[in-house]
Amino acid sequence: MSFTVQLWQPEAADEPLLAALFNVFQVLRPHLDLQEFSQRACRQAAEGYRIAYIEEDGQVLAVAGFRVVHFLAWGRVLYLDDLVTDPGQKRRGLAGALMDWLKQHAAVQGCAELHLDSGYQRHDAHRLYLNQGMVMNCHHFAVPVKA
Repeated sequence: MSFTVQLWQPEAADEPLLAALFNVFQVLRPHLDLQEFSQRACRQAAEGYRIAYIEEDGQVLAVAGFRVVHFLAWGRVLYLDDLVTDPGQKRRGLAGALMDWLKQHAAVQGCAELHLDSGYQRHDAHRLYLNQGMVMNCHHFAVPVKA
């Protein structure tokens, strides 16, 4: 099945669309409410963050938040922050369709690679990434800092 990927335009400030995107994002980011999600998405958009999504019959089914950035280690890459499918829409190939679109978009943007971090418990996601040709090549570490 073929899906059409659309790109959220932050300058449009379409509140109903942001709410529809949030309905899917909250599966992966349950700590956010709609207001905080909207604020963060718009703030990050000013730094290059974009949201690709698949919609069917007016319902957002899957989303991908990403940015094109430069790293000393890898050069210019498309970094995938978020990839989420509505739980009721799993096994339809939506995440794979978004991954395919993201790889094409990365190539058009002159990126050398596509990168992402993933929670160690997300086994279904890891299966998708491996099937998409990705390899696990590092660990991500984090520590809270006090301001």
